[in-house]
Amino acid sequence: MMRTAPVAGARNWAASSPPLLRFLTACHKDFAADDSGEVAHYIPELGKAHPEHFGISLATLDGHVYEIGDSRVPFTIQSMSKPFVFALALDTLGATRVEAVIGVEPSGDPFNSIRLNAENHPFNPMVNAGAIACSGLILEAKGDAAFDIVRQALSRFAGRELDVDEAVFASENATGDRNRAIGYLLRTSGVVKEDVRKVLDVYFRQCSVLVTARDAAVMAATLANRGINPVTGEQVVTPYAVSRTLSVMTSSGMYDYAGEWIYRVGIPAKSGVGGGILAALPARLGLGSYSPRLDAHGNSVRGIKVCEALSSHYGLHMLSRADDARNAVIADYNIGKSCSRRSRRPQERRILAAHHNQVRIIELVGTLSFSTVDYVSRQLASKPRPQFVIFDLRRIAAVTPAGGRLLAEEFQELANFNVTVILSGIDRASGQWKSIGEWAAGLSNIRNYPLLDDAIEWAEDQIVYRHGGNIYAVEVTELAEQMLLAGLDKEELDQLTALGTVKTYRPGEKILAEGEPASSLFFLKSGVVHVKLPNGIRVATITAGMAFGEMALLEPHRSADVYADAQVTALEVQLADFERFREDNPRAGERIMRNLAQLLADRLILANTKLNLLTAT
Repeated sequence: MMRTAPVAGARNWAASSPPLLRFLTACHKDFAADDSGEVAHYIPELGKAHPEHFGISLATLDGHVYEIGDSRVPFTIQSMSKPFVFALALDTLGATRVEAVIGVEPSGDPFNSIRLNAENHPFNPMVNAGAIACSGLILEAKGDAAFDIVRQALSRFAGRELDVDEAVFASENATGDRNRAIGYLLRTSGVVKEDVRKVLDVYFRQCSVLVTARDAAVMAATLANRGINPVTGEQVVTPYAVSRTLSVMTSSGMYDYAGEWIYRVGIPAKSGVGGGILAALPARLGLGSYSPRLDAHGNSVRGIKVCEALSSHYGLHMLSRADDARNAVIADYNIGKSCSRRSRRPQERRILAAHHNQVRIIELVGTLSFSTVDYVSRQLASKPRPQFVIFDLRRIAAVTPAGGRLLAEEFQELANFNVTVILSGIDRASGQWKSIGEWAAGLSNIRNYPLLDDAIEWAEDQIVYRHGGNIYAVEVTELAEQMLLAGLDKEELDQLTALGTVKTYRPGEKILAEGEPASSLFFLKSGVVHVKLPNGIRVATITAGMAFGEMALLEPHRSADVYADAQVTALEVQLADFERFREDNPRAGERIMRNLAQLLADRLILANTKLNLLTAT
């Protein structure tokens, strides 16, 4: 039997295996002992399959594949091809053409029933009649290239080139009279318009394509991933085709066992008489199994047990989702709780304190789905309407189409009340922005900032400006306005001024560098400076009337970089001169250190507030 090494290079395989692989290994061990069921014999070549072969594979949406047992043993895909060819037909010919001749209702009959619905159409694309109709539609559209197009599509789903088992094809062709009867019935009903022999040639070859349990898992994961192969990253089919395909897999993928299947397992699935089963749980995983012993419905006995165990053990029934939209909001606050890192002058602080509830920040995580956005919109409506709403999306992994549409409608509702929406933490080149932007196109009340702090600072600036402040004024401050020097008299300030040197810096110029000796401190007279960590993250924005480099009083080296944001004028005082000033003026020295302690305490309070916002929500 062919085995795969689940953890390459691991010395102690059992001890180092991930929990999910250990679970699949236990399933393989337990169910391998079940020898009930029979290998399919009605196609002679299928009867040659080794009855003890048993492989399991599971593919995640980030492209990781778990494997155990005979996961690389090839077998023919048979009816497991049906959902993929149906999806191909939807994308190739268009939904209108396909849905006009193939129904989507369960039949309740075996897969090879020679019966059509009341409109003389196949009941659904998962029974043989529907699958043959799909092959006929593709042949009608693509002519002699039809099967090559089908094989290439199946290969893209699997993420590798797939071949045909010519012996099985010959056997299917030799014993396929029942399918011929179905084909001629479809031709008589006007569903199939091409030569039935050519249609069946495509269908028989399609069923004879060789896959493995691993292939089946990746193919199923591609359906679970809205048509994107998680291993190759290729968009194989459209989300529309995927949603319709998963729908008929749910209702009809397991034939006359479909009702029992969805009741017990609750995962869209498709089986094949070659012994394979694939199951696609949307937005979660794809499962593939191979064991050729079949039950009376034509489904793999061991494969069904694996699916049942996985669904039951981990609660994966698709109608038993535990997602809670409330968990998507990790913080909801205004600037009174957490302001930007920009240091503000007293007048600005008074304005922001009086109007702190005019800027609301909502930090989100996970997926922006229909229910998530609905919950957020109701939270917004539950409090007085602000002037600015900031949505921090840096932790958002995906935006569903329904979530994107509802979010755009929420933006429109806010625009109707002159509320400005600010998005942060989202790159305009990202898939999330594309998902939101396609719905929000044309709305003028939306701004975007890469960093949350930039978004908060911009909103604060607008509040200050709207209430009489002038954030853009070119202001030259005196030493008496410095918070670090609050309480010093004129004589002390004059002495300190005489010790300093006035320096000017161009916009973008680096003033201080992280790690260099801290030999001086600066009192900003005009302009703005940014304090940044070496990785580029902004720690603070300092405006005229404030000091920077003051940590030199406590630390021997600079802890961050400082850049001029605009034309800057600053009074630089050497640390040695400043220390002599403190010694000569002990009252002033004590007052300065108290002011420094208060500034550091304020920073700590702000940091704790931000932390509490995240832990309390």
